Amino acid sequence: MIISKKCLFVPFIMAIALFIGQPIEVNAQSSAPAQSLQELLDRVKSGRASDNRVNQERIRDFQQKKAQQQRLLNEAKAAVKREERISERLEASFQENEIRLAELTAVLEERLGAFGELFGVVRQVAGDTRGQLMQSLVSSQLPAREVEIDKLAQSTELPELAQLELLWFTLLQEATQQGKIVRYQAPVVTVDGNENLAEVVRIGPFTALSDGKFVDYLSETQRLTELARQPGSMFVGAADDFFDNDRGIETAAIDPSRGALLGLLVQTPSLGERINQGGLVGYVIISLLIFGIIMAIVRIVKLSITAAQVKNQKNTSTADPSNPLGRIMEAYNQNKGLDVENLQLKLDDAILKELPNLERGLSTIKVLAAISPMLGLLGTVTGMIETFQAITLFGTGDPKMMAGGISQALITTVLGLTSAIPLILLHSIASVRSKAVIEVLEEQSSGIVASHAESR
Repeated sequence: MIISKKCLFVPFIMAIALFIGQPIEVNAQSSAPAQSLQELLDRVKSGRASDNRVNQERIRDFQQKKAQQQRLLNEAKAAVKREERISERLEASFQENEIRLAELTAVLEERLGAFGELFGVVRQVAGDTRGQLMQSLVSSQLPAREVEIDKLAQSTELPELAQLELLWFTLLQEATQQGKIVRYQAPVVTVDGNENLAEVVRIGPFTALSDGKFVDYLSETQRLTELARQPGSMFVGAADDFFDNDRGIETAAIDPSRGALLGLLVQTPSLGERINQGGLVGYVIISLLIFGIIMAIVRIVKLSITAAQVKNQKNTSTADPSNPLGRIMEAYNQNKGLDVENLQLKLDDAILKELPNLERGLSTIKVLAAISPMLGLLGTVTGMIETFQAITLFGTGDPKMMAGGISQALITTVLGLTSAIPLILLHSIASVRSKAVIEVLEEQSSGIVASHAESR
């Protein structure tokens, strides 16, 4: 096979072009094989010149971009240096401010030392004032005063002048109102649970009256509440008179403990409740007392009438059989003919017949007076038995569980003594009246016998 030199040179040229990395522009005419080496050489020169132009353009473009990037780099480096200088300046300023802040903080703490202590005192006073206002009876007339005081008590900042003035004004107002008797309108919760606007009379911070009744101020509900049970009639009557009095001086009952004493006074049992505490033994003692008093009064009245009749009989010689002395004189008239000894016996017999009527019921009254304290002692024993039973079952932790037995033990003792004292007194009065009549009869009988003996 014969290969021409022309055919070997064309691939060599193309390999060189591929090696230098530049594309060879091949048009329709160059795609045709060169006819000679000169033509091929011309084509290579032409392509090289074209490639040089492209490369020069690319170099120029690269150099331009390189200059631009260098410029941007220089600007970035300048900006970094500028920011670093600003950062150094700010850091130095920060350090200076830190030192200055520490100095100013120390000065502030030093200057606010007294104010801090004052703020603590203000908060404490505001807290105490709030508690006092919540429980003060004056708040029923001037409600919602504790709201702003509570804000001051819970504040974490220094109080303002207006807040200090409000605290001072509230304290002064409370002190002023505590020395006044004021009549005003306020909501009052009645016993049945209804709330009505009623007229209230407040006596300082101690006692409040509404419609002649005592009312209590509940700090939980901020309302005046009518007591479920009023104290004794003496206090209620004084309260009613004071409530109706618009001017002048009037007696009134006040509670200096602001409700504590009134609450205890209300819980004091009445006479009927105390009698109920005595139980069955107490009712028996009271029944015996009533029976004994009635019997003693009846006997004293009868003996007084009899003594008056005997006294009238002494002033007349005519025998009246309706009284003991008259019956004795009648017995003498019937036995005038007997000797002195027999006449004495007849008169003694007549006196003995009068004794049962004159001494009737006295022994019963005496027995009742003796039985009453014994029944009281019985109630005391039974009450203590119930107390010890309660202690056995429930222990000593709750005194209310033992109150029933102790109340019965004490009340029955009191009832027994209370019953015995008047019965003994009435028995003594009746016995004295009876003995006085008997002595008169014996005296008159002896006089009649003496007169009869002289007439012999």
